[in-house]
Amino acid sequence: MTDYVAPKELIQEVVQLAKRKSELPVRDLLIRGILAGAFLGYATSLVFVVLSQGLPPIVGAILFPVGFVILVLLGMELVTGNFALLPAGVMAGTVRATKMLRNWGWVYFGNLIGSVLYATLFYLAITNWRTGNGGAVADLLKQAAQKKTLGYMSLGASGWATACVKAILCNWMVTIGAILAMVSRSALGKIAAMWLPIMTFFALGFEHSVVNMFLIPSGMMLGAPISALQALLWNLLPVTIGNLFAGAVLTGMALYATYPTEKIAATELASEPSASQNERQPSFAAAAGLQ
Repeated sequence: MTDYVAPKELIQEVVQLAKRKSELPVRDLLIRGILAGAFLGYATSLVFVVLSQGLPPIVGAILFPVGFVILVLLGMELVTGNFALLPAGVMAGTVRATKMLRNWGWVYFGNLIGSVLYATLFYLAITNWRTGNGGAVADLLKQAAQKKTLGYMSLGASGWATACVKAILCNWMVTIGAILAMVSRSALGKIAAMWLPIMTFFALGFEHSVVNMFLIPSGMMLGAPISALQALLWNLLPVTIGNLFAGAVLTGMALYATYPTEKIAATELASEPSASQNERQPSFAAAAGLQ
């Protein structure tokens, strides 16, 4: 007996999950967003430790999905995944656009806090509480942070557009990973399905906004000559736009368009009673069939 979930049923589960996510209180959006940002920071720093030991980049790409797997199985909130899940709910009529934007805003803010928090702790760890320079790991982080900001800035408009395109290519795979987390009923099946697209985007060197929320601040703390404005204008802004477009259009809307569920009328949605506090807080793992 297979535990595989067929695409039609998979998108139905995506729509149900989108509704649950849209109803989470701000407190949970922030806490889960902070934890998700920190977990991705862990995975990214692991990659740089691997690279600093002279191992091939593909080894880092193979290991990077551990952070994504952890945050998904624990039901955390990652804005780049929600860029695909919530639009599917809007198209199905189960999620209001205002609730989608509310989710995106608070989760993005939470991801940023968690990423910078972990970046600060990682900086203090590798510099022995600011008494050292961080060694080879620090050098690689500074180089990467400058490449992702000053490198694009040196190309002008072409650099900005390149960052945006790389972000589209990145989150197309990331959001496929978020949806494939529900393609199996078993934990092992979910992990394997998620791992493949996440490893692919990282190996190809594309741009992920939450990963960069850790990487660029880390480089700045370690001495990379990057201003906060440069980080925002030449990376986070174009990368967030690209991530959003890929998630919403190329994954969420595209998959819903070809596997539509029965729509709920706007009047029915408006008259729907509010969910209780307990009903509004099921985790991603529960929604995906882990509980």
